[in-house]
Amino acid sequence: MSLVILSSQIDLTSYSKAVAQIIFWAHHNGSRSVYAANVHMLMEAHDHADFMQIVNAADLVTPDGMPLVWVLRKKGVPQQQRVYGPTLMLEVLKKAEEENIPMGFLGDTEEVLQKLSQKMLEKFPDLQIAVQVSPPFTPLSVEEDKILCNEINSVGVKILFVALGCPKQERWIAAHKGKINAVMIGVGAAFAFHAGVVRQAPAWMQKVGLEWLFRFCREPNRLWKRYLINNPRFAILVTLELLSERFHNLRKGDEN
Repeated sequence: MSLVILSSQIDLTSYSKAVAQIIFWAHHNGSRSVYAANVHMLMEAHDHADFMQIVNAADLVTPDGMPLVWVLRKKGVPQQQRVYGPTLMLEVLKKAEEENIPMGFLGDTEEVLQKLSQKMLEKFPDLQIAVQVSPPFTPLSVEEDKILCNEINSVGVKILFVALGCPKQERWIAAHKGKINAVMIGVGAAFAFHAGVVRQAPAWMQKVGLEWLFRFCREPNRLWKRYLINNPRFAILVTLELLSERFHNLRKGDEN
Protein backbone atom coordinates (compact mmCIF):
# COMPACT_ATOMS: atom_id res chain seq x y z
CA MET A 1 0.00 0.00 0.00
CA SER A 2 1.23 3.51 -0.78
CA LEU A 3 0.30 7.17 -0.61
CA VAL A 4 1.18 10.05 -2.91
CA ILE A 5 3.28 13.05 -1.88
CA LEU A 6 3.71 15.67 -4.61
CA SER A 7 2.75 13.07 -7.25
CA SER A 8 5.36 10.55 -6.04
CA GLN A 9 4.28 7.19 -4.65
CA ILE A 10 5.68 6.41 -1.18
CA ASP A 11 5.16 2.94 0.27
CA LEU A 12 3.64 2.54 3.72
CA THR A 13 6.21 0.11 5.01
CA SER A 14 8.53 -0.64 7.94
CA TYR A 15 12.02 -2.05 8.34
CA SER A 16 10.70 -5.57 8.90
CA LYS A 17 8.31 -5.44 5.94
CA ALA A 18 10.87 -3.88 3.61
CA VAL A 19 13.57 -6.40 4.55
CA ALA A 20 11.17 -9.33 4.15
CA GLN A 21 10.16 -8.10 0.69
CA ILE A 22 13.76 -7.56 -0.44
CA ILE A 23 14.84 -11.00 0.80
CA PHE A 24 11.85 -12.62 -0.94
CA TRP A 25 12.79 -10.99 -4.24
CA ALA A 26 16.44 -11.98 -3.76
CA HIS A 27 15.48 -15.64 -3.33
CA HIS A 28 13.30 -15.49 -6.45
CA ASN A 29 15.95 -13.99 -8.77
CA GLY A 30 14.13 -10.70 -9.06
CA SER A 31 15.57 -7.70 -10.89
CA ARG A 32 14.01 -5.06 -8.66
CA SER A 33 14.43 -1.39 -7.76
CA VAL A 34 14.29 -0.06 -4.21
CA TYR A 35 14.69 3.63 -3.37
CA ALA A 36 14.85 5.50 -0.04
CA ALA A 37 12.93 8.73 -0.62
CA ASN A 38 13.65 12.04 1.06
CA VAL A 39 12.84 15.68 0.30
CA HIS A 40 15.66 15.92 -2.22
CA MET A 41 14.34 12.96 -4.23
CA LEU A 42 10.76 14.22 -4.24
CA MET A 43 11.82 17.68 -5.37
CA GLU A 44 13.93 16.16 -8.15
CA ALA A 45 10.84 14.20 -9.20
CA HIS A 46 8.66 17.32 -8.96
CA ASP A 47 11.05 19.25 -11.21
CA HIS A 48 11.78 16.49 -13.75
CA ALA A 49 8.90 14.45 -15.18
CA ASP A 50 11.17 11.67 -16.43
CA PHE A 51 12.62 11.22 -12.95
CA MET A 52 9.14 11.12 -11.45
CA GLN A 53 8.37 8.23 -13.80
CA ILE A 54 11.47 6.43 -12.51
CA VAL A 55 10.42 6.92 -8.87
CA ASN A 56 6.86 5.80 -9.54
CA ALA A 57 8.03 2.73 -11.47
CA ALA A 58 10.10 1.48 -8.52
CA ASP A 59 9.18 -1.77 -6.79
CA LEU A 60 9.60 -0.22 -3.34
CA VAL A 61 10.03 3.39 -2.19
CA THR A 62 10.58 3.82 1.54
CA PRO A 63 9.99 7.05 3.54
CA ASP A 64 13.62 7.83 4.30
CA GLY A 65 13.25 11.44 5.43
CA MET A 66 11.39 12.57 8.54
CA PRO A 67 9.47 15.28 6.62
CA LEU A 68 7.96 12.52 4.47
CA VAL A 69 7.03 10.57 7.59
CA TRP A 70 5.28 13.62 9.04
CA VAL A 71 3.35 14.17 5.80
CA LEU A 72 2.25 10.53 5.69
CA ARG A 73 1.02 10.83 9.26
CA LYS A 74 -0.92 13.96 8.29
CA LYS A 75 -2.41 11.99 5.40
CA GLY A 76 -3.91 9.45 7.77
CA VAL A 77 -1.15 6.99 8.68
CA PRO A 78 -0.34 7.98 12.29
CA GLN A 79 1.81 4.88 12.92
CA GLN A 80 4.15 5.45 9.97
CA GLN A 81 7.83 5.31 10.92
CA ARG A 82 10.98 6.28 9.11
CA VAL A 83 12.68 3.64 6.96
CA TYR A 84 16.12 5.21 6.66
CA GLY A 85 18.37 3.99 3.84
CA PRO A 86 21.59 3.45 5.86
CA THR A 87 19.70 1.58 8.60
CA LEU A 88 17.76 -0.45 6.02
CA MET A 89 21.09 -1.42 4.48
CA LEU A 90 22.31 -2.86 7.80
CA GLU A 91 19.05 -4.72 8.35
CA VAL A 92 19.23 -6.25 4.87
CA LEU A 93 22.89 -7.22 5.33
CA LYS A 94 22.04 -8.93 8.61
CA LYS A 95 19.35 -11.02 6.92
CA ALA A 96 21.53 -11.69 3.86
CA GLU A 97 24.23 -13.08 6.16
CA GLU A 98 21.71 -15.33 7.94
CA GLU A 99 20.34 -16.69 4.66
CA ASN A 100 23.63 -16.92 2.71
CA ILE A 101 22.56 -14.48 0.02
CA PRO A 102 25.41 -13.13 -2.16
CA MET A 103 25.42 -9.34 -2.30
CA GLY A 104 27.52 -6.52 -3.65
CA PHE A 105 28.42 -2.84 -3.40
CA LEU A 106 28.49 -0.42 -6.34
CA GLY A 107 29.52 3.20 -5.95
CA ASP A 108 31.93 5.56 -4.16
CA THR A 109 35.72 5.17 -4.31
CA GLU A 110 37.90 2.08 -4.05
CA GLU A 111 39.18 3.31 -0.69
CA VAL A 112 35.68 3.71 0.73
CA LEU A 113 34.63 0.30 -0.61
CA GLN A 114 37.61 -1.39 1.04
CA LYS A 115 36.85 0.25 4.38
CA LEU A 116 33.16 -0.52 3.99
CA SER A 117 33.78 -4.21 3.29
CA GLN A 118 36.15 -4.47 6.25
CA LYS A 119 33.63 -2.84 8.61
CA MET A 120 30.70 -4.91 7.35
CA LEU A 121 32.66 -8.18 7.67
CA GLU A 122 33.54 -7.24 11.24
CA LYS A 123 29.83 -6.76 11.92
CA PHE A 124 28.62 -9.68 9.77
CA PRO A 125 31.50 -12.23 9.58
CA ASP A 126 29.67 -14.69 7.29
CA LEU A 127 28.45 -12.06 4.83
CA GLN A 128 29.00 -13.04 1.19
CA ILE A 129 30.39 -9.94 -0.57
CA ALA A 130 30.48 -11.24 -4.12
CA VAL A 131 31.42 -8.00 -5.87
CA GLN A 132 32.37 -4.40 -5.18
CA VAL A 133 32.60 -1.86 -7.99
CA SER A 134 33.76 1.74 -7.97
CA PRO A 135 32.49 2.96 -11.36
CA PRO A 136 34.19 5.85 -13.19
CA PHE A 137 32.62 9.29 -13.00
CA THR A 138 32.23 9.37 -16.79
CA PRO A 139 29.42 7.30 -18.38
CA LEU A 140 30.34 3.81 -19.54
CA SER A 141 30.11 2.87 -23.19
CA VAL A 142 27.48 0.32 -24.20
CA GLU A 143 30.13 -2.38 -24.35
CA GLU A 144 31.68 -1.41 -21.00
CA ASP A 145 28.25 -1.41 -19.38
CA LYS A 146 27.52 -4.86 -20.79
CA ILE A 147 30.80 -6.13 -19.31
CA LEU A 148 29.87 -4.66 -15.93
CA CYS A 149 26.44 -6.33 -15.98
CA ASN A 150 27.99 -9.67 -16.91
CA GLU A 151 30.54 -9.32 -14.10
CA ILE A 152 27.82 -8.72 -11.52
CA ASN A 153 25.52 -11.45 -12.82
CA SER A 154 28.31 -14.02 -13.20
CA VAL A 155 29.14 -14.01 -9.48
CA GLY A 156 25.52 -14.59 -8.52
CA VAL A 157 24.80 -11.29 -6.75
CA LYS A 158 21.20 -11.24 -5.50
CA ILE A 159 21.26 -7.90 -3.65
CA LEU A 160 23.21 -4.92 -4.98
CA PHE A 161 23.58 -1.74 -2.93
CA VAL A 162 24.09 1.30 -5.15
CA ALA A 163 25.59 4.52 -3.75
CA LEU A 164 25.93 7.10 -6.51
CA GLY A 165 23.88 9.89 -4.95
CA CYS A 166 20.39 11.02 -5.90
CA PRO A 167 19.20 11.20 -8.68
CA LYS A 168 22.13 9.44 -10.37
CA GLN A 169 21.74 6.16 -8.47
CA GLU A 170 17.98 5.92 -9.14
CA ARG A 171 18.53 6.62 -12.84
CA TRP A 172 21.29 3.98 -12.93
CA ILE A 173 19.12 1.39 -11.21
CA ALA A 174 16.18 2.09 -13.53
CA ALA A 175 18.45 1.75 -16.58
CA HIS A 176 19.73 -1.63 -15.34
CA LYS A 177 16.45 -3.18 -14.28
CA GLY A 178 16.14 -6.38 -16.28
CA LYS A 179 19.88 -6.33 -17.06
CA ILE A 180 21.16 -7.10 -13.56
CA ASN A 181 19.51 -10.06 -11.84
CA ALA A 182 19.48 -8.56 -8.37
CA VAL A 183 17.47 -6.40 -6.04
CA MET A 184 19.13 -3.01 -6.53
CA ILE A 185 18.86 -0.66 -3.54
CA GLY A 186 19.80 3.02 -3.72
CA VAL A 187 21.42 4.04 -0.44
CA GLY A 188 23.03 7.45 -1.05
CA ALA A 189 25.69 8.29 1.53
CA ALA A 190 25.35 4.98 3.39
CA PHE A 191 28.68 3.61 2.12
CA ALA A 192 30.59 6.60 3.47
CA PHE A 193 28.67 6.48 6.76
CA HIS A 194 29.23 2.78 7.37
CA ALA A 195 32.86 2.92 6.18
CA GLY A 196 33.47 5.53 8.87
CA VAL A 197 34.71 8.25 6.49
CA VAL A 198 31.70 10.56 6.95
CA ARG A 199 29.94 11.22 10.25
CA GLN A 200 26.20 10.66 10.54
CA ALA A 201 24.00 13.15 12.31
CA PRO A 202 23.37 12.36 15.99
CA ALA A 203 20.28 10.24 16.60
CA TRP A 204 18.39 13.11 18.25
CA MET A 205 18.90 15.34 15.18
CA GLN A 206 17.67 12.55 12.92
CA LYS A 207 14.60 12.02 15.11
CA VAL A 208 13.51 15.67 15.00
CA GLY A 209 14.22 16.08 11.29
CA LEU A 210 17.42 18.13 11.57
CA GLU A 211 19.78 15.73 9.81
CA TRP A 212 19.79 18.15 6.86
CA LEU A 213 21.23 20.89 9.10
CA PHE A 214 24.02 18.64 10.32
CA ARG A 215 24.97 17.70 6.75
CA PHE A 216 24.63 21.27 5.49
CA CYS A 217 27.01 22.56 8.19
CA ARG A 218 29.58 19.96 7.14
CA GLU A 219 29.26 20.49 3.35
CA PRO A 220 27.68 23.93 2.75
CA ASN A 221 29.20 24.48 -0.70
CA ARG A 222 27.81 21.21 -2.06
CA LEU A 223 24.48 21.10 -0.26
CA TRP A 224 23.30 24.71 0.00
CA LYS A 225 20.95 24.51 -3.00
CA ARG A 226 19.48 21.18 -1.91
CA TYR A 227 18.58 22.39 1.56
CA LEU A 228 18.16 26.17 1.40
CA ILE A 229 16.07 26.14 -1.77
CA ASN A 230 14.44 22.72 -1.99
CA ASN A 231 13.42 22.38 1.66
CA PRO A 232 11.33 25.60 1.75
CA ARG A 233 9.81 24.76 -1.64
CA PHE A 234 8.87 21.32 -0.39
CA ALA A 235 7.28 22.75 2.76
CA ILE A 236 5.16 25.20 0.73
CA LEU A 237 4.09 22.66 -1.89
CA VAL A 238 3.21 20.00 0.69
CA THR A 239 1.24 22.49 2.78
CA LEU A 240 -0.79 23.45 -0.28
CA GLU A 241 -1.32 19.77 -1.11
CA LEU A 242 -2.53 18.96 2.42
CA LEU A 243 -4.87 21.98 2.44
CA SER A 244 -6.25 20.97 -0.95
CA GLU A 245 -6.89 17.40 0.23
CA ARG A 246 -8.54 18.65 3.41
CA PHE A 247 -10.81 21.00 1.46
CA HIS A 248 -11.69 18.17 -0.95
CA ASN A 249 -12.56 15.84 1.94
CA LEU A 250 -14.69 18.50 3.66
CA ARG A 251 -16.53 19.20 0.42
CA LYS A 252 -17.07 15.50 -0.18
CA GLY A 253 -18.44 15.14 3.37
CA ASP A 254 -20.87 17.99 2.80
CA GLU A 255 -22.11 16.39 -0.40
CA ASN A 256 -22.77 13.12 1.42
